[in-house]
Amino acid sequence: MTGPSPLPPSLWAATAAEPAPEVTPLADDRSTAVAVIGGGYAGLSAALHLAEAGVETTLLEANEIGWGASGRSGGQVIPGIKYDPDGMQSLFGAEAGVRAAHAFGGTADHVFDLIDKHGIACEAARGGWLQPAHSKPAEAGALARCAQWQALGANVQPLSSAEVAELLGSDVYHAGWIDRRGGSVQPLAYTRGLARACLAAGVSIHHATRVTALSQEAGRWRLTTAKGVSVHTDRVIVCTNGYTDDLLPGLRKSIIAANSFQIATAPLPPELGGAILKDGVVASDTRKLLAYWRRDQAGRLILGGRGTFNDPTSADDFKHLNRMLARIYPVAAEQPIEYRWGGRVAITQDFLPHVHQPADGLSILIGCQGRGIGLQTAMGAWLAAYLASGRAEDMPIPVTRIRQIPMHSLRRFYISAMLAYYKMRDLV
Repeated sequence: MTGPSPLPPSLWAATAAEPAPEVTPLADDRSTAVAVIGGGYAGLSAALHLAEAGVETTLLEANEIGWGASGRSGGQVIPGIKYDPDGMQSLFGAEAGVRAAHAFGGTADHVFDLIDKHGIACEAARGGWLQPAHSKPAEAGALARCAQWQALGANVQPLSSAEVAELLGSDVYHAGWIDRRGGSVQPLAYTRGLARACLAAGVSIHHATRVTALSQEAGRWRLTTAKGVSVHTDRVIVCTNGYTDDLLPGLRKSIIAANSFQIATAPLPPELGGAILKDGVVASDTRKLLAYWRRDQAGRLILGGRGTFNDPTSADDFKHLNRMLARIYPVAAEQPIEYRWGGRVAITQDFLPHVHQPADGLSILIGCQGRGIGLQTAMGAWLAAYLASGRAEDMPIPVTRIRQIPMHSLRRFYISAMLAYYKMRDLV
């Protein structure tokens, strides 16, 4: 029987503590209460929480568990979404906005609580997430963001430029702030740990099982797979994010599947690494085309940023990250690069995560916005609670219809234009 596609090479694929969980492709027709499509953070979280609530659940993954962005992310667990608390109140109204801010502010808690509950070995660390201002004008926005979270009681703290430099081990930034709720994980190990928790809870997981068609028959859904076998179910949850295809009309065209690239140095020698990212903090700056970086348990320095539209094919595709590394840490720029890899993130037009329910019994989670670990873990849990209760308040954002991005076929032009515009903005 044909197995899953091999994982793309990455630091995470090379260093995950445990192998992929033992699952098999779907071999026979199946009936289940809920079928989940997609074995990333959102799909696994939704399946796990449904199974723990006593709901019979089957999860189908087209490749290997963790093959997509969930096994290739930067591993940073960052609370919140792209909107600050005040922005959420403007979007959703005062009361709903505060409720949304509290919910999204707690997304990192979902991750670390699951890790503790299920004993997931994934190099979990909670040293905080630091956002340094890349320019003097950007300071005001960073400190205002911190003040808004402080007003809601979050464990955050403003930092002077000297404090930022001390924690980062770099003096190229200005003032900033730290969110003590944040941290990091080995993302592939975390994803595999979620899958093992799902299996222990009774979820039936099948990899190398691509769903090619959805149809309704006699009030139930039929999921037809590439190998011809089918799943019959009362409810379907689609969680495919940056690797969404044309299974559902218009869904792929409702997002931009942008590439994010990463590099990892060899483990830094103690005399060099001791001053870089003290206390286990992770960081991403205030640029529109942001840089994000962290250390792993072996002492490597991992740095990521925007990627080309196409998937990388050579080391030349990562040269901009080498320049970024040299700018932030000149002392580390000569360290050998051990790993280079990339993955796609789902960016929505309004930069919000989306929940869609285009038909009875069909739910969609999409839009990780580059904060997938915390955000999508929590979204999966919230959707499971919402489906079980039917209460709208179990979701921090409203259910919306699928809206295609106008002229989506010109997305290469969109991305090129956006990158040029953001590069100009980042000079300010």
